[in-house]
Amino acid sequence: MKSAVDPVASVLNAVECFSSSFTRMQTKLSEPETRTVLNNAAELIYNMKGRLILSGVGKSGHVARKLAATFSSTGTTAYFVHAAEASHGDLGMIRSDDVVMLLSWSGDTGELADIIAYAARFNVPVVAITGKANGTLARRSQYPIVLPNAKEACPHNLAPTTSTLMQMAVGDALAITLLKMRGFSEESFRNFHPGGKLGAILQPISDFMVCFENLPLLDQSAPIFEVIAEISNKGFGIVGLLNEAGKLCGVITDGDIRRYLEKNATGTMQGVMWSAFAKDIMSPAPVTLAPENLGARSLHTMQTHKISATFVVQEGAPIGLVTVIQLLQHGVA
Repeated sequence: MKSAVDPVASVLNAVECFSSSFTRMQTKLSEPETRTVLNNAAELIYNMKGRLILSGVGKSGHVARKLAATFSSTGTTAYFVHAAEASHGDLGMIRSDDVVMLLSWSGDTGELADIIAYAARFNVPVVAITGKANGTLARRSQYPIVLPNAKEACPHNLAPTTSTLMQMAVGDALAITLLKMRGFSEESFRNFHPGGKLGAILQPISDFMVCFENLPLLDQSAPIFEVIAEISNKGFGIVGLLNEAGKLCGVITDGDIRRYLEKNATGTMQGVMWSAFAKDIMSPAPVTLAPENLGARSLHTMQTHKISATFVVQEGAPIGLVTVIQLLQHGVA
């Protein structure tokens, strides 16, 4: 049975609803009073000695839980406390040196009352993300971030959609602001995200490069037939060439070999093999990588130079080799 609803038109209408609400939110956040609250809230969280405690109910609770994960993964220690459980012992998780961030679009969520009262009793500052300026939450918090009225994408204006997106956007924006304030680096990201896609992207190539006896290396004075044998035996389509000091002075790829043989096809194969040496056809000053280079950056470098394999060097000496296939197999893309 076919629905009378045009799915594409419905999706586009919802996105337009989100977009217009975000435009109004940007205007609201740019107002002097809201700018002051945002600035003070960010400084408060940045300088806190304890943790950021987030809570909410319903869809706002789901957003708060997600934001706690985002803050934690970007350098701000954060925990989610379930509002309903808080009244049954979990309030003890909140310490006087913490900061509490509460989310409630209506601003009058009854389940948050105990957390608000507890925070007031022990002088724990409260940051609020709400859609109601005169609601209980905004009035009883020290840092009320009040967002503009939002029309939900739901045709009945009931299902929390636009409102939850706006709350999440402000929370994520604060998390990124704190990330910048803390100088949270790519190395920090790698420590916090050792697994999954982020872990692969942020992993240094020294963790998975080919090294030691598996490296295709020869002296620059090696004859061409040895170069061909080394490329064939190691299977990377490339051989690195060393000078007298053991430094990488050039490379030869299987493409270089093919071009050399085509150019010298008039002679006998034996003559071609013995008449030239690696240094005669090598590409000097090849593109190389440092062992601390991250996977994503290394892949970008190789794609930019249109090479499928490159050596990892330290003080000029080759210590490893990486290929585009290796990087892709490790999830770096």
